[in-house]
Amino acid sequence: MMVASAIYGRMTPTKLDLTGLKCPLPALKTRKALKGLKAGAFLEVHCTDPLSVIDIPNLIQETGDKVEITERAEHRIVFLIEKADGAA
Repeated sequence: MMVASAIYGRMTPTKLDLTGLKCPLPALKTRKALKGLKAGAFLEVHCTDPLSVIDIPNLIQETGDKVEITERAEHRIVFLIEKADGAA
């Protein structure tokens, strides 16, 4: 996992609001958004689907990027993803 506090403060992340979307849309839209980012860029993903805590980390494992859950409340999950070099 990355250390968000050390890296996050230096770069403004792209925000992706996926609240209200159900599986598999959060993972699919996250994958599409990542394709448009350069290595080292951050993507902040906001979800409400409880399955996203499984789907998005699995997606990131496939792409080789880094992910951290920065907020997890009853109706809100926020992921911070760092695009890796050469990731899909």
